[in-house]
Amino acid sequence: MKSAIKARARILLGPPARGLGWLGITPNHLTLFGMFLSGVAGVLLAGGRFRTGAIVLILGSLCDMLDGAVARETGRSSAFGAFLDSTVDRVSEMFVFAGLLVYFTREGATLYTLLAFLAAAGSFLVSYTRARAEGLGIPCQVGWMERPERMVMLILACLLGPGVVRIALWVLTALVAWTSWQRIHHVRQGAPSP
Repeated sequence: MKSAIKARARILLGPPARGLGWLGITPNHLTLFGMFLSGVAGVLLAGGRFRTGAIVLILGSLCDMLDGAVARETGRSSAFGAFLDSTVDRVSEMFVFAGLLVYFTREGATLYTLLAFLAAAGSFLVSYTRARAEGLGIPCQVGWMERPERMVMLILACLLGPGVVRIALWVLTALVAWTSWQRIHHVRQGAPSP
């Protein structure tokens, strides 16, 4: 299912990626601009402007999808570009959760401030467990809540308003914890004996 969606996305993103490459826009430009937009979205979320923040997040996510497509279409793929993209993805996600954390802190909603923190920590753990496993030579793409799924959930929740964001934080916190456990279990099953 995921591979079919990725294949269709590559076909759709090919023409705009080639156009951006022709204009001289590099994958790293898009990566950094996407991070900037996520920072703007975080500020908007902190101020309670959820729908506007969601729209800015959609634009940032589009940059995140296009940077890889531009790299492929223009032959500019590089180890540093992949490293920068992964690193910036973590920073961009941090901006979003920081915005939610500030919003709920200002509202005096201690429980949801804590949930925003736990969802952020769990999201980073999902990414870390995969990176660490693959650093050990163990493929680890198991689990539901990778970054695209997390961003889709947060964007949809923000479009629907703060009440839905509260529900989404409960669901997200549970699912990132579950995905982290799935990856830990996967590595435990597949790790070679010392």
